Amino acid sequence: MTALIVCHFVLAAFARPLVRALGARAFLVLALPPAATTCWALAQWDTAASGSSVDWSWAWMPDYGVSVDLRLDALAEVMVLLASGVGALVLLYCASYFSDTTPRLAGFAGNLLAFAGAMLALVLSDDLISLYVFWELTTVFSYLLIGYDSEHRHSRRSALQALTVTTLGGLAMLIGFLIIGQETGTYRISAILADPPPAGTAVEVAVLLILCGALSKSAVWPFSLWLPNAMAAPTPVSAYLHAAAMVKAGVYLVARLAPGFSDVPGWRPVVMVLGAATMLLGGWRALRLNDLKIVLAYGTVSQLGFLTLLAGVGNRDAALAAAVMILGHALFKAPLFLVTGIVDHAAGTRDLRKLSGVGRALPHVCAVAVLAALSMAALPPLLGFAAKEAAFEALLHGDTADRWALGITVAGSALTVAYTARFVWGAFLRKPGVADTPVHRVGPAFLAAPAALALCGLVLGPGVGWTDRLLSAYADAFPAPAHPYHLALWHGWGTALLLSAVATLGGAVLFAARDRVARLSRRIAWPTADGVFGQLLLGLERLSLQATGFVQRGSLSVYLATTLLVMLAGQLSVLIADRPWHGAPAPRLWDVPLQGAVAALTCAAALLCLTVRRRMKAVVLAGLTGYGAALLFVVQGGPDLALTQFCVETVSMIVFVLVLRRMPVHFQESVSTWRRAVRIPVALAAAATLGVVVWVAAAARVAPPAGAAMVEETAHHGLKDVVATILVDLRAWDTMGESAVLAAAAIGVTSLIYLHRRAEGTAAPSEVRGRTAWSVTTEPLTGVPQGDEGAPERGWLAAGATLAPEHRSVVFEVVTRLLFHPILVLSVYLLFCAENMPGGGFVGGLVAGLALITRYLAGGRFELAEAAPLQPGLFTGLGLFISTAVALFGLSDGTVLHAWTYHGHLPLIGDYEFGTPVLFDCGVYLLVLGVVLDIVRALGAKIDRQIERAAAEKAAARGAGPETGEATP
Repeated sequence: MTALIVCHFVLAAFARPLVRALGARAFLVLALPPAATTCWALAQWDTAASGSSVDWSWAWMPDYGVSVDLRLDALAEVMVLLASGVGALVLLYCASYFSDTTPRLAGFAGNLLAFAGAMLALVLSDDLISLYVFWELTTVFSYLLIGYDSEHRHSRRSALQALTVTTLGGLAMLIGFLIIGQETGTYRISAILADPPPAGTAVEVAVLLILCGALSKSAVWPFSLWLPNAMAAPTPVSAYLHAAAMVKAGVYLVARLAPGFSDVPGWRPVVMVLGAATMLLGGWRALRLNDLKIVLAYGTVSQLGFLTLLAGVGNRDAALAAAVMILGHALFKAPLFLVTGIVDHAAGTRDLRKLSGVGRALPHVCAVAVLAALSMAALPPLLGFAAKEAAFEALLHGDTADRWALGITVAGSALTVAYTARFVWGAFLRKPGVADTPVHRVGPAFLAAPAALALCGLVLGPGVGWTDRLLSAYADAFPAPAHPYHLALWHGWGTALLLSAVATLGGAVLFAARDRVARLSRRIAWPTADGVFGQLLLGLERLSLQATGFVQRGSLSVYLATTLLVMLAGQLSVLIADRPWHGAPAPRLWDVPLQGAVAALTCAAALLCLTVRRRMKAVVLAGLTGYGAALLFVVQGGPDLALTQFCVETVSMIVFVLVLRRMPVHFQESVSTWRRAVRIPVALAAAATLGVVVWVAAAARVAPPAGAAMVEETAHHGLKDVVATILVDLRAWDTMGESAVLAAAAIGVTSLIYLHRRAEGTAAPSEVRGRTAWSVTTEPLTGVPQGDEGAPERGWLAAGATLAPEHRSVVFEVVTRLLFHPILVLSVYLLFCAENMPGGGFVGGLVAGLALITRYLAGGRFELAEAAPLQPGLFTGLGLFISTAVALFGLSDGTVLHAWTYHGHLPLIGDYEFGTPVLFDCGVYLLVLGVVLDIVRALGAKIDRQIERAAAEKAAARGAGPETGEATP
C-alpha cells in the first residue's frame, strides 16, 4: 500500500521532465501508478468481500505512540477502485484533451497525479490524524488544479473560494478528531468504531464538528457554493475531483463513521435534513442553467446531498444503498463530464442554447452520453436504476424520519430525470430555429475513457449482484434487520418500482414544461450562495478596516501600554482569584549576593532609560540591561546562555547604531508630565507582576524537574553540554522552527529597506577589486605632493582605499586585520566544540557575523563586499536546507537526531566524532551568518548609499562639487 502511495508522489515530482520530453503523451506514463493501484485493489477483492482487511502499520515514533496506519476493508476497496480506476482513465483522457503546447501543462499533470495519491492515502488511512493530513493535501492540490488558469480572475476566485470553505471545514473537523481521540484514548479509526465512546456533550460536539468538515468537502448545503464555481477548472479536473474523488471524501467520512456514531444525538437530523435540502436545491437550480458543465455541477450537488442522506441514515440497508450509489454516481457522472469536454473541444461552446445537431455529427459521443445519462436518470438496466431501487427500498422500510426522507428523495429523483433529459437535449438534439453546430471529428482515444466508464455502468446494472458480497461486507457493520436487502437488478413488482416510475414520469413532465419551469425558477430565485459568500467577505473586509483604523493609531507607546495593561489585567485577576502563593515557599532573592548586585545595576540602567533625551545614550543604556542579564547567567552558572546573550546584545547594539545614523540625535516626541506619570507606573507594575508570576510558576512545581532526565540522556550519548544537546538533538525541530522564523524576520526587515536588487552597489571599484589585504599601493598618496610620498602606504584592508582619508583609522584597520581571522577561527571552534563546551551553531554564527561587522565598520560597504562576496540569501537558504534535511533524516528512526555518528582519529587532534547534531548545527551557523550579513548590508550598505546620495544632492544644490565621502562605485 505504501509503495503505491509513494509512487504517485514520486512520479508526480518527475512530471515536468516527462512533459518536457513527451508533451501531452506524458499523461500515459503518469497513469501507471493509478492503474497499478486498481489492479492491486481488484486482487484484494475477495479479502475485502469476506469481511477481512489488509492492514499495514508503521510505528513512526513509538516513544510518543505516533504511528501511520493503513487499512483496506470493503468500503476502502470501493473508494480505492474509484479513486484509482477513474483517475487512471482521466489521465489517459488528458493525453487527448491537452496539446503539447498547452501552457503550464507540467504543473497541472504533477498536481493531478499528486492529488490521486493523496486521495488514495485518505481512503486507506486508519488513523484520524493521518486522515486529516491527507484530507488537507487533497484541499491544497484541488486549489492548485481549480486555479490552473490563473490568468483569469474567475479561476483565481473560484480556487480561493474552494480553499476557504473546505479548509475552514477541515479545521473544525480536526478539532472534532482531537476530541474523539481524547474521549476514546486512541486515534485508530477501526478501534474507535469497534468500541464507540458513550454519547455525551463532548462526543456530540465532536460529531457536529466532524460533520462540518465532511459536509463542506462534499458541497452539502450551506457549503455547496464552491462546487459550481470550481467548474472553472479544466474538464478532467471536474470529472475526477468533482465527480469521482474529492467530493466523495466527505460522503466517505460520513459512511466510515456512521456505524459508530449514527446513534449520537444530532447526527441524523443534520445529515438527513441538510442532505435532503441539498438534493432539492441543487436539482431545482440545474433546471434553469445553460452551461453544460454548470448543469452537471448542480446535478452533482444534488446527488451528493442524496448520498449524504443515505450514508448517514444509520441502518444496514441504507448503508448498502449508499455504497452502491457511490459506485454508480462515479460511473455515470465522470463520463458525462468527460463527454462535455469532448463537445466543448469539438463545437467550441458548452452553451446548450447554441448547440444543435451535435448528436448526428458525433453519434458515438452521443451514444456514450446517453448511456451514462440513462444511469443518472435511474432507468433500467443501468447501475443507477439498481442503486435507486435499493435506496427507495431502504427508506421505505425505515422509521418515520426515513419515510419522510423517502418523499424528498422521490422528488429529488424527478428533478434528476428532468435535468438529465435537459442535458442530453441541450447537448445533442436539434433545436428549432438553431442551425446545426459545426464540429470536428473526435478520435477513438479521446472517447475511450468516458466509453469505458459508461460501459461499466451498463455491465454492472444486470451484474450488480457481483458487488453485493463486497458492499454487504461494509453494510453488515450495522445491526442486521430481519430481512436484509440484497442487490439485484430486478426485485419484482413492488412499491420501490412504483416510486421509480413516479419519479421518472415526474421528471418527464418537468422536462416537457422546461421553459415554464425555467421562468418560474428565475422568478422565485433566492439569493445565490455565491452572492451571499461575496457579501460576507465584503462585510468582513469593511469590519476589519474599521477595527484596524480604531486600534492602529501609529503610536508605539499606546501599543505597548495596551499590551501591558491587558497582561496586567489577566495576570492580576488570576493571582487574586487563585492566590497561588498560599503554601508556596518564601521567595529567595538570590543564591549569592553578587546576583543581587548585578540585578540592581541592571535595574538602574533600565530606569535611567526613562530620563535620557539622546537616542544613542538610550541605546547604550538598553544594551547595558542586556549585558546585565548575561552577567546574571554567568553568575548562575549558564555559560552557554551568557555567551549567546553577549553576542546577541552586541549585534543588536550595532544594528541600533546603524539605524540611528539616519535619525535625529534627540528624541523628538514631546511627552507631557501627566503622560509620563502614567507610563512609568504601568511599566513598573508590569515588571513587578511578571516577577511575581515567574516566582509563583517556579514555586508551583509538583513534578520532578525534567533537567535530570535530559542530563542523563546527554550523558548516555557521551556528551557534556546539556543545553547544546537539547537545542540540536532532543528538541531539534523546535530549533529548526525558530531558525526559520529568524530567517523570515530578517528577509522581511531587509525587504522593507531594499526596493531594488540587493547586490546594487555592493561590489568594490575595479581598481581595488582583487587586491589582497596586504598589498602595497603604487598610486600617489592623496594630499601629498609628488616626490614627497616617503614610504609606500600599506593597504591593511582590501577596500580600505575606497574611504576618504578623514574617514580612515589606521589603528582600527590594523586591529581589524589582526583580529578578523582569529575571530572566524573562534566561531568555527565554538561550532564544533558545542557538544562538550559552551558554544553552538547559533553563537558561532553570531561571532562570525561580528567579524564581518568589524570589517564593515573599518572599511565600509566595499570592504564588506570583499570580505563576504557571496549573497546573504545563499547562506540563509543553505542553512535552512541543511537543518531541515538533517532533521528529517533524524526523524527516520522516530527518536532523536543521533541517527548517525562517525568516530575518527586525527594525528594532531586525537579522537573525534562527527554526527548529525553537528551537521544540524552547521546549518544553524550558516543561517545565522546569513541573517547577520543580510541585516548589515541592508542597514549599513543601503543607508551608506542613501547618505552619499543626500550629500551629492546637497552639494549640487549649492552649486559645488560633491562633498568628501566614500568613493562612488
